[in-house]
Amino acid sequence: MRKVLALLLLSLVSAWAFAQNGHKLSFQVKGLADTTVNLAHYYGDKQYITDTVLVDHHGKFVFEGDDTLPGGIYMVILPGKKYFELIVTEQKFSMTTDTTDFVNNMKVEGSYQNKVFYEYLRFIKSKEKDVRSLQEEQKALKEADKSTKKVDARLEDISKEVQDYKNNMIKNEPDAFICKVFLASKDVEVPDPPKGETDTLYKYHYYKKHYFDNIDLTDDRLLRTPVFHNKLETYITKLTIQIPDSINKEADYLVERVRGNKEMFKYVVHYITNTYERSKYMGMDAVFVHMALNYYTKDQAFWVQEEQLMRIRERAQVLSRLLIGKVAPNIVLKDMDGNFQILHQVDADYIVLFFWDPDCGHCKKATPKLKDLYDRVKNHGVKIFAVCTETEETKWVNFIKDHHLEEWINVADLDAQNPFRSIYDITATPKIFLLNRKKEIIAKQLDVEQLEDFLKKELKEEF
Repeated sequence: MRKVLALLLLSLVSAWAFAQNGHKLSFQVKGLADTTVNLAHYYGDKQYITDTVLVDHHGKFVFEGDDTLPGGIYMVILPGKKYFELIVTEQKFSMTTDTTDFVNNMKVEGSYQNKVFYEYLRFIKSKEKDVRSLQEEQKALKEADKSTKKVDARLEDISKEVQDYKNNMIKNEPDAFICKVFLASKDVEVPDPPKGETDTLYKYHYYKKHYFDNIDLTDDRLLRTPVFHNKLETYITKLTIQIPDSINKEADYLVERVRGNKEMFKYVVHYITNTYERSKYMGMDAVFVHMALNYYTKDQAFWVQEEQLMRIRERAQVLSRLLIGKVAPNIVLKDMDGNFQILHQVDADYIVLFFWDPDCGHCKKATPKLKDLYDRVKNHGVKIFAVCTETEETKWVNFIKDHHLEEWINVADLDAQNPFRSIYDITATPKIFLLNRKKEIIAKQLDVEQLEDFLKKELKEEF
């Protein structure tokens, strides 16, 4: 009997626990029937579908599951690209509306967050109607070459009404998530500069220093809104001087600000790393290297599988030796006469380090251009150290002769024993580095036209 009671109690506890967990979002949309709908959410600058369900002939449908949905702004996407938004923090609630007007016909049960949200949306919708009417009046006045001052003033009044409404919500509904979104969207109010301060610089420094004042960087629900990504992108790519040292400094500052929340930490680290790994601007790989070596470790990058983590760190180690300002790794290879040529012993003010393959289509186009450029700059202290990545001697020698490249320092690794391919991250050809007399890398990942422009700036003359 005791065992039976114990089992019964266990089953009741399990049932109660199940009832408390999971999510169940119930909807009815009048005018919708016998179709499918999607539940999606914002994440960064994109939207992702979370679930797809069937709609019955009464317009009813339910998104439910055993898991807890991460908080944020979601969308119910209907056929015809129509949708309405909702806030997910509570995990069980119901919403009823009509296809004729999602906002004004919306009724919410069991969700304080969405009741507040839709009060705001209804207010905004009424103001949007007024704005459209005034904009039409404004357009007609302009076409008639008449004054629009009164209309302009009314539009400004409406803008102030909307801001006042938001401010009152922030004050009166501090627990509403939409108020956190309002605060995060709010721009920094910059005071007048103190006497003696340069106006422009003061405003910039004040704006940047207080940029995140209104954003709760410990609340990862903001990741699932259209707001946070734009704020992060603006801070890193527009408010920060785009040189690696400056970016790295701000990256470290931001990472420490969000370290208390795993999801925010993940997003910020991934965004900055990925942005500068893919950057088309020369030298920005220094940011990728900094992020990868400092944050892609087993104890920090919890979202990355160990094998992938190793690849990221290995690539960062390779690129760390090829950063702008670093001394280029030495290369010792034989030329066509069988003599060793040593990169670090080349006597020249500038060395064009050119990796190429005689079978590469791009190399066949780039090499004649580089030959033409070389003929114009060879008397300006410029030499070319050309490394063939192919191992067939005949192809190598014939290409050099056919393109009249004998004045270059031509070397090859015919036995495929030299590690230069991995050291210089040669995954494709052609690849061009420009070194100075100290053999420091001063430019890289250039095409021939960019190399010419760079040399003109360095040599301060036309050729």
